[in-house]
Amino acid sequence: MKTLKTIGLYPVAFLFLIVAGYPYLYMFAASLKSQTDFFQHPTSLFSSFTFENYKLVFELGIGRYFLNSLLISAVSVAFVILLAAMISFCLARVPFRLSRPVYYLFLAGMMIPVHTTLIPVYMLTKDLGLYDSIWALAGPYIAFSLPISVIVMSQFIREIPRELDEAAVVDGAGRTRLFFSVILPLLTPATATVGIYNFIHIWNEFVFGLVLITTPEKMTLPLGLRVFYGEFSVNVPGIMAALTLGTIPLLLAYFFAQEKVVKGLAAGAVKG
Repeated sequence: MKTLKTIGLYPVAFLFLIVAGYPYLYMFAASLKSQTDFFQHPTSLFSSFTFENYKLVFELGIGRYFLNSLLISAVSVAFVILLAAMISFCLARVPFRLSRPVYYLFLAGMMIPVHTTLIPVYMLTKDLGLYDSIWALAGPYIAFSLPISVIVMSQFIREIPRELDEAAVVDGAGRTRLFFSVILPLLTPATATVGIYNFIHIWNEFVFGLVLITTPEKMTLPLGLRVFYGEFSVNVPGIMAALTLGTIPLLLAYFFAQEKVVKGLAAGAVKG
């Protein structure tokens, strides 16, 4: 009976694969068309093959935008993981009177629409002298990624047996060593979940980049896509080529970390 149920899931999984995978297939197929062929056959797949669009996007500087996005995303995610892990360790393992209010404060942070803070973030960035710098994006990205990251990691840490803490303390470990030698290595599933989730969000973020960056050479990939928009026309195949290149890091990251992501999400869903 269990085998029959398992077999019955394959058609459903295949249907979901088609629904989720077709947009990517269409995007890649459209990137291989000329503009003329795209407007003549907008719904067909692989009606023509040309790599001129990929050549064009590199001539228009997509490589620079790609590296800018990769740099700010990697740096921001690294800081988010480290800060969220340290905060979560304090909330889950270090007893203090305000631990519960602080936890609720991070929970409330998930409910704040981030774009309502554009004006104060802009003014603060100007005062700090970071305006029109790629590093101006690090602060907002890290700050607004912390709430969900702390929630996931703190719930995961609560599932780690406290006997491991006690054994480490008996061996003479302080809280710093306990965190880096015991807790942090066990956070791999939660780290993968937090890393992938925030990397996707930061990689695709547009509004903060639009407000805080003006120099073309410092723009991230979502901002760089605007070069394909003319006054009276849009180079759709060119945009599809740029989007195809832009999705590669996300797909690779999730492909190699998908098992840990699922495990981390399941652990984070457990009530602590």
